[in-house]
Amino acid sequence: MAKTNPGRFFEDYTVGQVIHHAVPRTVSGGERALYHALYPARHALYSSDEFARGCGLPRSPLDDLAAFHIVFGKTVPDISLNAVANLGYAEGRWLKPVYTGDTLRSESEVIGLKENSNGKTGVVYVRTRGINQNADVVMEYVRWVMVRKNDLDAPAPTPIVPALKKTLDVSDLTIPQGLDFSNYDFNLAGEPHRWGDYQIGEIIDHVDGVTVEEAEHMIATRLWQNTAKVHFDATFRPDGQRLIYGGHVISMARALSFNGLANAQIVVGLNGGAHANPCFSGDTVKAWTEVLDRADTSAPGVGALRLRLVATKGAHPKSLRDGGGKYHSDVLLDLDYWALIPQ
Repeated sequence: MAKTNPGRFFEDYTVGQVIHHAVPRTVSGGERALYHALYPARHALYSSDEFARGCGLPRSPLDDLAAFHIVFGKTVPDISLNAVANLGYAEGRWLKPVYTGDTLRSESEVIGLKENSNGKTGVVYVRTRGINQNADVVMEYVRWVMVRKNDLDAPAPTPIVPALKKTLDVSDLTIPQGLDFSNYDFNLAGEPHRWGDYQIGEIIDHVDGVTVEEAEHMIATRLWQNTAKVHFDATFRPDGQRLIYGGHVISMARALSFNGLANAQIVVGLNGGAHANPCFSGDTVKAWTEVLDRADTSAPGVGALRLRLVATKGAHPKSLRDGGGKYHSDVLLDLDYWALIPQ
């Protein structure tokens, strides 16, 4: 009997199936240091215990996206080991900060299936939860993945596409307990811009760019224990290139957004997202943000901004999509999220 795991294929999933992912991971300061080494991450709340305490938290938490990567990475052997592509996200919520010493595990429920017309692949929809040592759900999100079939003669399941919210309402967001921006130190944070300085429809060019190299991509993918074959095995794709993990692009773009959004400290909601085109070693990632909405919160001094973060290869294309609605080939990421910022 074979003891190795070839991963699940499209025909192996059923709606309602719950998958408990291996292996739990206790978070240390190492993940935080490596995250800041891999990306130009400079948001003050995640860099300084003293700054975080000044904002009402007990100490500096792990970056929200680092927590996301850890939770996501656990799911890869069961969800996307045989994936062609990770297609999108919805209904993402960060429910509790993650601190060093916390132990995270992941579980996913299959909430939708739809075989593609070619009969060779299908789309799997899952809702994933990250759970800490106290059985608290620290985050959850929905993603959908295109997965290969192993048995091409396996019958197509009844198509079920879940109805998902296009946008989380501010009432859906969870504010970290104790968060208080009343005495926020703008000098230490790096920029003076607060909630009221951002206008709906405003475009912020983050100016800087980072050329992606194989070295840091491979370190990052191993750090997050992402075992998807497209990221490791150069023979897995017809073009012989290793695909850069989409989360690497998300974190790079978020880190670049510090220039212009240094005070958008905490990511609390993910409305939607698309990895519009593949990213490869040698591509230069640049980013811009559009302000989509603003909202008050119940926390003292805390406002929320709904932001559209777009990452591109090199210069920004004049339009994101062509006449047929397809993303321009230079668009890498189109991410819609909520962030907390001092008022």
